[in-house]
Amino acid sequence: MSERRPGRDRVRELLDAVLAEHEDGATLDRLATAAYSSTFHFSRQVSRAARESPAAMRRRVLLERAAWELQRGRTVTDTAFAAGYDSVDGFSRAFSRAFGCAPSAMPPPRERGHWLPAPNGIHFHSPTVLYVDAEQEQSAGDVVALMVRHDLDDTDAVLAAAATVGDEEYRRERMPGHRVLSWAGDETTLAEVLRHLALGKLPWLASIEGGDEPDLGGADDAVGLRRRHSDISARWLAMTRDVERRGAWGDRVIDALCDPPESFLLSQILAHVLTFSAHRRQLARWMLSQSGVDVDRLDPDPIMWHRHASGGLA
Repeated sequence: MSERRPGRDRVRELLDAVLAEHEDGATLDRLATAAYSSTFHFSRQVSRAARESPAAMRRRVLLERAAWELQRGRTVTDTAFAAGYDSVDGFSRAFSRAFGCAPSAMPPPRERGHWLPAPNGIHFHSPTVLYVDAEQEQSAGDVVALMVRHDLDDTDAVLAAAATVGDEEYRRERMPGHRVLSWAGDETTLAEVLRHLALGKLPWLASIEGGDEPDLGGADDAVGLRRRHSDISARWLAMTRDVERRGAWGDRVIDALCDPPESFLLSQILAHVLTFSAHRRQLARWMLSQSGVDVDRLDPDPIMWHRHASGGLA
């Protein structure tokens, strides 16, 4: 008999099963099995909780994932088969009905979000490839969640833009002697600013999780930093969601990585990270502009970002 776990989240189990199973044509029976439930009870519980059947949620979420992949350069053919469709034509028809345009004509993320209307606020979300409840995590009324998500997405956009800059411009000294924080080292070049921007959450995560001092070295090219930031984002988002769920922003951690050790409130850590991340993103924009990048398309405004992320409905 399968072990039954207390406090299980049936909707989350469905979402996990969708990504884990979709490539080889998951059926509702297999989704239910993955969630340790009978098909009938699983379907009824999910439908009641999500106001959407498991099959309908699966189709919609995979189409959202497909839109996200198309916006980032994946081919229509590869996207169609990754979404579980037997043919490109079938995928194109389903995609066009859902988004109102052919897959090949999907606008870029700055012009159109990848979410579809949902009765429950559950969507495929980038860049961390996690599922989130928009009613809780993306609500305009939840300022903490909104700012955390905006910080992660905007950092990803800045890193993506930096990947187009040649190495000479990327490493050109533009602000001799400049330091954002006295103890954090020089940030005189675009490469240095982006390293701090992409990896700056790692020491805080190590302190909160009780881990060892993180490795902040390695290659500092924009592509590599963006890849590392994607992994960091998943951990950072999970941490902030957990703290918010527990109402633990007043909890205090002892940062043994400091010399001497210091204590910080979790709310202080988040405020610190958001403040200096915003500063570095704007500093990086200025350096990108100096390098010939059109930064007008990198709108830093959380209002515009939220409108795009919520499909223009906010």
